[in-house]
Amino acid sequence: MNAPRTRVQRRPVHGVLLLDKPLGLSSNQALQKAKWLLRAEKAGHTGTLDPLATGVLLLCFGAATKFSQLHLDADKTYEAIALLGIRTSTADAEGEIISTQEVNVTPQDIQRVEQKFTGPIEQIPPMYSALKKDGKALYEYAREGIEIERPARHIVIHQLQLEEIDAKDGQRFLKMIVYCSKGTYIRALAEDIGIELGCGAHLTQLRRIATGSFQIGQCIKLEQLESEDDQERAQHIQPVESLVAGHHTVTLASDDAGRFLSGVRRRGSWLDHDQVAVYGSEPHAFLGTAHIRAGELIPERLLNPQEIHSIFETTV
Repeated sequence: MNAPRTRVQRRPVHGVLLLDKPLGLSSNQALQKAKWLLRAEKAGHTGTLDPLATGVLLLCFGAATKFSQLHLDADKTYEAIALLGIRTSTADAEGEIISTQEVNVTPQDIQRVEQKFTGPIEQIPPMYSALKKDGKALYEYAREGIEIERPARHIVIHQLQLEEIDAKDGQRFLKMIVYCSKGTYIRALAEDIGIELGCGAHLTQLRRIATGSFQIGQCIKLEQLESEDDQERAQHIQPVESLVAGHHTVTLASDDAGRFLSGVRRRGSWLDHDQVAVYGSEPHAFLGTAHIRAGELIPERLLNPQEIHSIFETTV
């Protein structure tokens, strides 16, 4: 007879966990595992990583989920390995081989391609992606053998470093370090680079090493989180305002803070800013985000008083 399952007592958790997503788990599986370990009531992540990818995955809990979009839109940095000479149906190692070609690539070819793919480019998203057409994910069409026309998307490759690394079993590999805008598919980039080199390529490894200002060295692995107790796990939660670390800051006195939290614009001698993190002064507490136009502080995403109280209670 099976023992009864222990019901997890959920609790309010507010903040950000920087997770080094392991190989083989989807982003949602990693999120649900961390959510269970932290016994958190509410959680979300900021940008999906494929199961075959590892690295920086920002997990937002409680009030932090209100600001997750800020890092969905953030620039990302990836380290990747592409195998030259073989194209697959998914542009990565999960797909079926669709073509093989001899590899005759020189260092000059690699330098030329590196320059061509740096800067603003147009990229056609892969069929094996979660983008939707008529409410259905493209990968579902792909599994049915249906090819959907996809418009090219404007992306920016801020920096691209390509380097051929040691061959293995007669196969040649290209190491890629990519600093790019949101919406960039590294699988598609590897495939396009392979086509430009005249031999084809597909991705064999992918690791996200930065998203926005968050770096891989700040991340914790699931195995460590599993080995710790509740108090130790809580130490890894960064405050909600870590998501707005690069914003201009405004601090409001009590009366103005209360009105701001009610969605009322405040007037002051502030210069125009697009991204503002707003704090209350007594007690010092993060209230939300805003922008400033012509001396007006205009609310955007706001915490509610219950969330502010809950955050204050769990940090004092």
